[in-house]
Amino acid sequence: MNRKRKKGLSFKGMFCLVICAIISLSSLMDFDKMAQLCISLTIPSFDVNTALKSQIILADSSSDKDTTINSEKSQTFLNKSLAYIPDDIKKLIDKAHQNESNDKKDGSIVEHFYDKTSATTSYQNILVRNASDKSIDIKTVLSEAPDLKIKNKSEEPSILVFHTHTTESYQILDRNFYAVGYTSRNTNLSLNMVRVGNEIVSQLQNAGFKVIHDTNIYDMKYSGAYERSGAAIDEYLKKYPSIKVILDIHRDAIQDNSGTKTKPIATINGKKAAQIMIISGCEGDGVTGFPDWKYNLRFALQLQKKCNEMYPGLTRPLLFDNRRYNMYKSHNSLLIEVGSDSNTLDEATYSARLLGNVLSNLLENYT
Repeated sequence: MNRKRKKGLSFKGMFCLVICAIISLSSLMDFDKMAQLCISLTIPSFDVNTALKSQIILADSSSDKDTTINSEKSQTFLNKSLAYIPDDIKKLIDKAHQNESNDKKDGSIVEHFYDKTSATTSYQNILVRNASDKSIDIKTVLSEAPDLKIKNKSEEPSILVFHTHTTESYQILDRNFYAVGYTSRNTNLSLNMVRVGNEIVSQLQNAGFKVIHDTNIYDMKYSGAYERSGAAIDEYLKKYPSIKVILDIHRDAIQDNSGTKTKPIATINGKKAAQIMIISGCEGDGVTGFPDWKYNLRFALQLQKKCNEMYPGLTRPLLFDNRRYNMYKSHNSLLIEVGSDSNTLDEATYSARLLGNVLSNLLENYT
């Protein structure tokens, strides 16, 4: 009995079609991405979007730079992928909304974008607010190489991140007022500067850098916080002489006499980000014991420049002032303020991811 042949492609036909498709895709995708796509076609539960995101992050940390085009595409994808709300912060926002009807307004919050009007000097797209008693030539300082050479970035810690004012915290809801009873300090590490530091550190680690993140609280008693964090820095430098970059991550607090708070804000890739202020200090006006401040300024301006190149508007004008804090402990030591107490935790952690990505790209030049 003759049987009618089923319509459709034969196995050979299907095989040829798949081969042709792979050959066509090869000009658009690298081998890893093609492999992930093939797996997703055969294993329905495989999340190709997650795999592609992971592949791009790993590619960014690789020293293999095959083509500029692929690198630029990966960077563009990575930039957009950073604009998300972490799950733990989503839960905080949802909970805050549930209780929002009980909130009573205590004072107003206004958004402000800090630009060249807040600077005293500039060069190209680099803005500086010079509050010191010294004059600086930005172009000249940029031409001077930082004292920075990182060896074995993935084997020895080269970066130390800590928080002298660890308990500084943020708003949860994005709105034009702060409520009665709001406190700008929190000992919960998931709500204060440690949470922001985690985002910076994660980006550096994704790029292959070994980082020490000191999560100790130094400001349970506000007075003496810098002495306590400074003692810790001394111990870290003694134990890990490979440390080349030291970052003290804070947040600002901006409030006028009427009680109105200001949140430094920029929009990056369609999402609100807390503007960042880099602080580099120097000797003068009674500040002593900081003879190597110029090395910090070199690194600070390189970081400001890279931020402006990658994420225009992310940074406020760099503050250069007669201040020492713990920046005198080492070259390439900076204090960085991520937003203010009127920014939201989501805005601050987003900026921290952007900053971590900038640092990864900048420090790669010194490995």
